[in-house]
Amino acid sequence: MEALEVIQAIERGFETSTIQFKATINNINQLSQEMVAFSNTLGGLLIIGVADNGEVRGLMADDIRKINQWIGSASTELIKPPISPLTDVITVQGKDVLVVEVLKGTNKPYYTNEGISYVKKGSDKRIAPPEEILRMFQASSKIYADEGVVSNTSVNDIDIQVFKEFIYNKFFKRMVGASISIDDFKKLGIDEALDKIGAQAPFATVLKNMAFSDGNNLTLAGLLLFGKNPQQFRPMFTLHCVYYVGNDIAGTNFRDSEPPFEGNLKMQFENAMTFVKRNLKSVQVEEKGFNSIGELEIPGETLEELLVNALVHRDYYVNSTVKVLMFDNRIEIVSPGKIPNSLTVENIINGQSIPRNPILHSNAQFLLPYRGLGSGIPRALDKYKNIEFQNNEQTEQFKVIIHRVV
Repeated sequence: MEALEVIQAIERGFETSTIQFKATINNINQLSQEMVAFSNTLGGLLIIGVADNGEVRGLMADDIRKINQWIGSASTELIKPPISPLTDVITVQGKDVLVVEVLKGTNKPYYTNEGISYVKKGSDKRIAPPEEILRMFQASSKIYADEGVVSNTSVNDIDIQVFKEFIYNKFFKRMVGASISIDDFKKLGIDEALDKIGAQAPFATVLKNMAFSDGNNLTLAGLLLFGKNPQQFRPMFTLHCVYYVGNDIAGTNFRDSEPPFEGNLKMQFENAMTFVKRNLKSVQVEEKGFNSIGELEIPGETLEELLVNALVHRDYYVNSTVKVLMFDNRIEIVSPGKIPNSLTVENIINGQSIPRNPILHSNAQFLLPYRGLGSGIPRALDKYKNIEFQNNEQTEQFKVIIHRVV
């Protein structure tokens, strides 16, 4: 932390989500709440000795020693898991203030000794709701949304034909001597199909062994990959496509729009690809001559990679739909959830990947054009360079903007 930056923040006289003023700290529990909120959000500076309006009141030496002791005790004994704040005393307007720098946590969620998890909301703090705590667990790789069990589901909610296509692609066609076509394989009963891949267990047991159920209910991964009607249980896990007139999302006119696409991930992907392709222009490829068939203005491989990534890597703790918004000058693919904490946009462009949904990540490739190696974004860029990526931590969205040549 730089003293000049702290002084400038005080002189501006207002608090933000990363700067909090306190005239003083009256007890250790109040201190731990503030530090937990910073740790669970973006980190920040707790500046003690400054009133809410930016008035510098300062602290006496005894107060600074007492609060420093509280910081040490709170950070190791009252906050779980422990944190490591940094402290400094700086002089502002001839008065001493204590600056506590709390880093953005890497082991979220953090709790007070009362078992409460706080997050920042603007310049204030609030108790984190259960769904936000789940997202923090997911960000710290402690739990994964796709392995969660979906209540009131069962093996009867599986589309058997989709599952047979999956095991054909994952197991059967790789086996030595496998000569049955996928169409013939899908005509087999499920028990016979499982026997063909060497599965020595009933269908329900196979689903459990592959993490698609817990033996009774389906996991979210099983429901999304093979469900007959996933939206019966998770209504918002859809894909919504709209083609606006012009370039403004606030516009009220559209060229093409449909209700959100439902079904399993394969159905959503195929419907979205159909929607986008029918609304793209075909352009002449000069080296292929005047009589050649035109090609899409944005390569199909690029669209496939970006759409699949949006479905497989979205945050399924966020109860929202994937959106494909078409404009005259661009296409936006908006995924619920920011990218995982240890990743950056630059990392993703260079092919790094941390699976947010490991079961989907390892199995979607057998139903969708997806390899799961972190190579999807580099491949999309290789085919079409004019793509922008935005990771918005405030709105918890990851947006891909494909710029069109107008």
